[in-house]
This record gives sequence, structure tokens and C-alpha cells, in this order.
Amino acid sequence: MDMTALALAKKIRAGEVSAPEAARAALDQIKKLEGTVHAYVTVDEEGALKRAAEVQKKIEAGELTGPLAGVPAAIKDNMCTKDLLTTCSSRILENFVPTYTAQAVENLEAAGVVVLGKTNMDEFAMGSTTETSAYGVTRNPWNPEHVPGGSSGGSCAAVAANECSFALGSDTGGSIRQPSSFCGVTGIKPTYGTVSRYGLIAYGSSLDQIGPVAKDVSDCAAILEVIASYDKKDSTSIKRDDCDFTAALTDDVKGMKIGIPRDYFGSGLNEEVKRAILAAADVLREKGAEVEEFDLSLVEYAIPAYYTIASAEASSNLSRFDGIKYGYRAKEYEGLHQMYKKSRSEGFGPEVKRRIMLGSFVLSSGYYDAYYLKALRTKALIKQAFDKAFAKYDVILGPAAPSTAPKLGESLSDPLQMYLGDIYTISANLAGIPGISVPCGKDGKGLPIGMQLLGDCFQEKKILRAAYSFECSRTYEAPALAGKAVE
Repeated sequence: MDMTALALAKKIRAGEVSAPEAARAALDQIKKLEGTVHAYVTVDEEGALKRAAEVQKKIEAGELTGPLAGVPAAIKDNMCTKDLLTTCSSRILENFVPTYTAQAVENLEAAGVVVLGKTNMDEFAMGSTTETSAYGVTRNPWNPEHVPGGSSGGSCAAVAANECSFALGSDTGGSIRQPSSFCGVTGIKPTYGTVSRYGLIAYGSSLDQIGPVAKDVSDCAAILEVIASYDKKDSTSIKRDDCDFTAALTDDVKGMKIGIPRDYFGSGLNEEVKRAILAAADVLREKGAEVEEFDLSLVEYAIPAYYTIASAEASSNLSRFDGIKYGYRAKEYEGLHQMYKKSRSEGFGPEVKRRIMLGSFVLSSGYYDAYYLKALRTKALIKQAFDKAFAKYDVILGPAAPSTAPKLGESLSDPLQMYLGDIYTISANLAGIPGISVPCGKDGKGLPIGMQLLGDCFQEKKILRAAYSFECSRTYEAPALAGKAVE
């Protein structure tokens, strides 16, 4: 479990390790650490071992030759998996077993990946700490008193703790990149529409995107190659010809233009994070990239625009959970209306209710123009600001989060403070552009710091190239909790 996904798959193909042995090693690590970390909501031990045996036969028969065949992985619990519980970490879906599998997960399974189970998350992906889950908090493997970030905190903690070789997360406003930063792993949010959203239980449909979380950039590129596909079942899916992301993995950034937004380094940014990000920029500069500061306007408007749009879409998307068709239903009620009210009141947690109410408010007559339409116009302006920046720069470099992982319980008391934690990540979702978070140091308490690289639409190769080049200057470090570091 210390190995990267690609290194493990190579050993499986060479016959040095079998897929069932890899799955068993991951399941043993889960048993050892889940009491502390709680990265999973559901572990499918029987299914994983059965699947690993099937994959092994196909590898031996020469039917599965891909770079990820036989590798054990985890899936965020908001992606449908046929015959396997899918809860969105919410009480309202505590008994929901889908009849079909999300397209991104199907793509992984077709490549021979073994699914171990479903990872914990903020309820319906609403939160930045994995503390709003109805099934208890996930803890950061670097220090269990701290949060792993969110909403894909379970996926990132599982990768950091060696409880899987890689995981899938989803990113609505930074939910892959921010927890990757907090857990010291690498996570990428691709361009909107690159990975099918079919089977992803929606939070904000115009913002959600599935992406990989892994130990390094090479793994992320290989996983993204597998999950990226055009899907006619998803109306926002895009046909792309340039999905050979691993071709971008060269340690060469000579002549690459990298912009650092001055707006990202104002008040609110932790001093240790700032130093680590600027030191990372210096590494790329030394390797031949042109690095300069510039003004990226509208950053201050990103958070209000994002929470207005995301909450509006959430209030619409979550109206389907009503206690009638599937999921939780209140035990006692009188009449249909009371059943709706009680089922939703008892089934949803406080953060989800807060966003549903905010979303219903901004969509209501009299407020639609004042809030929702204004937020959509702001979204368009933010996209224009990025277009202008990418006319000059190949990549934008900045922090993934304003601080390292806060302690458990610190953020939930002040929701606005939690929302501000997404300040550097949400612009990418509003603009639909790709972003990657790569570990670039640690603070005085030994907690990881992540650097974020943003690229223009469909320019994943540029951010992968810059991230890979930076990664070549350092070695991956696993938390002590996970066992020994990767060779």
C-alpha cells in the first residue's frame, strides 16, 4: 500500500503481486486504521475480494493490460454503485442501494480497478471539513485532532492513510483540491464536462466535476485518462480528442509562463502557507519557467456568487428527496404534506437545510433578479477575467487553501468562516477550468500545505506538466500513521 497506483499495477502485471493480495493489503490497512481515521462509510470486503480474483484471471489471460488493472481504489459516497449502499453521508439516503453504476466508476471497472468501498464526505458534499456527515467525522491522518478538509475528505484521508491506492472525489467548489492540500496528497479537478456526471448525485449541476485523488501527479494523469469520456447520458459531457494526459508528464517547464495573482496573497492567508507557495514558485522559476505577479480581479465576488448559484441548484436538485420514491421516510405523520416536511426535516442535516433555504430564497419571485441572475452575471465576469489572464499565462499558481487543516470543531461554529476556506478554489468551478493541488511543504505543526495550479479550459496537460515538474524536486511523504514512506 506504500506504492503508487502505477507502480503497484506494474508489479501485478509482472506477476510479482496478485490483485487479491493487493486488495487484501488495502483491507488489512482499513481494519487497522479505520477506528482512528474513519475514511469509509461502507467497506465491501466480500465484493472487493471476489472482484480482485476475477480481475486477476483476466490479467493472466491477457485481457486486462491497462496501467491500473488490479489496483484497489475507493469511491466517494455520492457516486452511484450498483448493489452497493450509496448514502451521500446523509440520513435521508441511509438505505439507498442504486440499480446502476456511475459512468466514471464503470470506466474504472472496465480498466480492471477493484472498488474497496465508499468514502465519507460532507453531507451531499456541502461543507469543507467532512464534519457535516451523518455518519461521524473523518480525521486527518497527519493529526487525528484536525479535519481532513472536504467535502471529499474521506477520499483524501483514505489515500494519505494508505487505505486505498487512489480514490475518486467530486469537486463543486474545491472539494477535491482543498482536502488534497490538507491531507498531503495530489488531486485534480478536470475541465467541466470532461468526466461524465451520470450517476453522480448532484449538488450544483453547473459546477460539479468528478476527479482523481492519488499519491502523485503521474497517478492522477493515468486515472484521469481512464475516467474521461464522452457520455450521451450526460447533457454537459464534452467530446475531447486530447485525453492522453500522461503524455504531459515531462520535467520541463522552460519558457512556460506562470502567473501569480496578487489578490491571492492579501489578508487572510496564513504566513507559513504563503512562504511555502512562493518557495514552490521559485522552484519552477529555477527550472526555467517565467513567473510573475499580476492582478486577477473579481476574487472577492467569487464566494458570494458561488454560494448563491450552488445553493440555488442544490435547493432544486435536493427536492427529489421527499420520502416517497426512495430513501428515508418519517415514521409518524398525518397526510402527504406532513410526510414531506417530517421526512426532509429528520433526513437532512443543518448545513444542507441552510443551503436549501438559502437557495429557495434566491430563486423566489422578487429575489431571483436581485440575487440569482446577478450571481450568474458575476460568474460570466469571473470567466472573462480568467480568459484575459490565460491570454498571457499558461498556468496560474496560488495556494489551495488559506491555511492548513483546522482542528475538529473549529469551523462548524462559524459557517461563514468555513465558506471563506474555499476562496482560492471556487473560481475554477465558476469558470469551468481545471485545477490541481500538489503538496509543497508543511507548517510548523507538521500539517501539509498544497499548491494549486489552474489552467485554461481543456489545458489539463499544462497544469499536469507544471505540477509534475515541481513534484520531481521533492519526494512523496506519507503520514507516520500510514506506515513507512513510499520508496
